[in-house]
Amino acid sequence: MSALSFDQVSIKLGGRTILAAVSFAVENGEFIGMLGANGAGKTTLMRAALGLVPLSGGAIRILGQPTTRGNGAIGYMPQARGSFVGTRLTGYDIVASAAGGAGWGLPRLDAATRREIDWALDMVGARDLARRSLGEISGGERQRLLLSQALLGRPKLLLLDEPLISLDPGHQKSVVEIVKRLRDELKIAIIFSAHELNPLIHAIDRVLYLGAGKAVLGAVDEVITGAVLSRLYGTEIEVVRIRDRVFVMAGDIDVERDAHRHDHDEDGGHHHDHGHHDHDDAHV
Repeated sequence: MSALSFDQVSIKLGGRTILAAVSFAVENGEFIGMLGANGAGKTTLMRAALGLVPLSGGAIRILGQPTTRGNGAIGYMPQARGSFVGTRLTGYDIVASAAGGAGWGLPRLDAATRREIDWALDMVGARDLARRSLGEISGGERQRLLLSQALLGRPKLLLLDEPLISLDPGHQKSVVEIVKRLRDELKIAIIFSAHELNPLIHAIDRVLYLGAGKAVLGAVDEVITGAVLSRLYGTEIEVVRIRDRVFVMAGDIDVERDAHRHDHDEDGGHHHDHGHHDHDDAHV
């Protein structure tokens, strides 16, 4: 039984086809890196798995069952936006706000719920961090707290939407290492969307690449090729390997880096400036 399966799934938004008869399966315990061009459907695919986006065709199953809203088997970390500067909430508050499906707000916590929150914080090494004000933490530290929030309820499938966004390379490496450890220790399936393959290349089991309404899932060396990516991008693509790094090039443009500097996601999302990073002393 797969952790997540798409069977001939088609999705249309605003009259535009995002996915067209896409089929793939993610197995239990797999760490999948999900990549694709601007508007390829990475966020939409995750929202569809959560039961939040209507399908125009096909079926999605989670652990063999049809997907539904509020499925406790799925942990979801959406793209982090906005600022916590000036807030009096602590890291613990932000995790506790989602405990027991309470949504935003600070619920009254029983002993069992407090133990579950402590467990989730410990899994990402954030117990001490949780005592601090949100206005005093860096971008990388915030991502650890949001990741612990996604672990509440001990899901079997984690969907992580751009957790590396705006982080410097050091924080990117830390987040990827934590996620890989979660996969190893909890034996859960993880889909981790990113703009760029290189931070993930030594951690993931397979890569899911989206483009032109299609999806290709396979080993990095099978998917990250000029032939496959040219088909998905709809233009001539060259894959350049330098030491242990991979560059996806359209002429002299690095499409995984340059094409996202002024990115809007397929759901009409916000601008991301990937030229600026959060450092240890930077607040978000």
